[in-house]
Amino acid sequence: MTGSGDAGDSVRHRDDGVPPARFTDRVLVVCPRCGGRALVVPRPGLPAPRYATEFLYQPRRLACAGCGAVADRAAAMRDNALVGVAPGGTEDPFFRRPLWLQTRCVGHILWAYNEVHVDALSAYVGARLRERGGLSPTRAMFARLPAWMKTSEHRAEILAGLETLRGLAERSTPAGRSDAAHEHGDRPRPYRSLYFRGGPY
Repeated sequence: MTGSGDAGDSVRHRDDGVPPARFTDRVLVVCPRCGGRALVVPRPGLPAPRYATEFLYQPRRLACAGCGAVADRAAAMRDNALVGVAPGGTEDPFFRRPLWLQTRCVGHILWAYNEVHVDALSAYVGARLRERGGLSPTRAMFARLPAWMKTSEHRAEILAGLETLRGLAERSTPAGRSDAAHEHGDRPRPYRSLYFRGGPY
C-alpha cells in the first residue's frame, strides 16, 4: 500500500497511487461536546466497500467514548446521486471537526486521519528514493503532498512530527489534545464527485 521498507527509515518507496480516501475509513477528531478524542467511522452494519473512493459517500457516525456524544451524517444528494466529500486539510471531511492528529512542524500544520495514515506518510518521507508506480491517478495522495513535505531538507523534522502524531493517537482526554488541533480554515476545494446509487447507501 505504501511501498517497501520500514516506516521512517526505508531506502525506497514505490507510490502505488493510493488515494487519500483510503485513510478516511477511521478518522480521529476533536469531540464537539467535550473536546476529547472522538472517532468518525462508516455507519455500523454497512458492507465493506469495493473501492476506497466509496468511503467518501458512506453514511458516517461520530462517537466519543469519553462523554458519549454521538452524531450521524448521510451524504448530500444531487440529481439522484450521492455527493462525495473532498478529503484533505486539517478538518474531518464528513463532520468538519478538527482532526485530533495535528502538530506544528517547520512552520506548517502536520496532520493525519489515523495511525495507518501516519505510517504511510512516514514510509514516504523517510525513503531516500521515491518511485511512481505504473498507475498515477490524478488524486493520488503522495503526488499531491505539499512541497515542504517532499523536500529532504525537512525530513528529520517531519519524521519527528509524525512521531508526535503517533503519541497523540494514544491520548483521548481533552487535556491530551494538541494545541494545534483546532480549525485552520484550510478546507480543500470540493470536486463534487457523484455516486449513483445501486448499493446500500
